[in-house]
Amino acid sequence: MDVTGLLIFLAIGAVAGWLGSTIMKGGGFGLIGNIVVGIVGAVIGGFVFNLMGITAGGLIGSIITATVGAIILLFIVGLIKKA
Repeated sequence: MDVTGLLIFLAIGAVAGWLGSTIMKGGGFGLIGNIVVGIVGAVIGGFVFNLMGITAGGLIGSIITATVGAIILLFIVGLIKKA
């Protein structure tokens, strides 16, 4: 992975983490927190989309996949915090 690919990867993670926390009515996690939530969300979203047989390509597809995964992650974290 070159530097440009890494920057795009981090930008997608930041956008997805921010969107996920905004949709889930969170307070936000700061730039680094959003990147981490977005990257973990991308893994979760990719897994879930793969199970459902959905493929999302391109920049917008990557952001959607990572955002859906971030929402799932934040939902699960919210359930664990309430328990």
